Amino acid sequence: MQATAILFAATANPEESRRFYEEVMGLRFVSDHPYAIVFDINGIMLRVQKVAEVLDLPYTALGFQVDDLQQSVVELQGKGVEFESFAFLEQDDNGIWTTPDGARVAWCRDPDGSMVSLTQHAG
Repeated sequence: MQATAILFAATANPEESRRFYEEVMGLRFVSDHPYAIVFDINGIMLRVQKVAEVLDLPYTALGFQVDDLQQSVVELQGKGVEFESFAFLEQDDNGIWTTPDGARVAWCRDPDGSMVSLTQHAG
């Protein structure tokens, strides 16, 4: 089977989610339907489903690969995004963790509390 991925996230706060993904994260808005807000991420569709309640997931729900993690974190902090700190990881002052293989990762939450990661791969 040959297929193109579609990413899904959920929101109980459509207006806040649209602002977060479009204005803060910089994704290209495509459309707002009764059941989902649609964005384009470099040719991949993200459908943010409109739901009555978003469950608190203890893991990353959506992730983005970035070229310069430090720059991306500072830019998002300037837009009011707070990055997560975890007691079980060694993170720098911006919440960036370096993995054993050299990748760097930082986590924040969307308006519904879903965990979003930014990753800069090593090399």
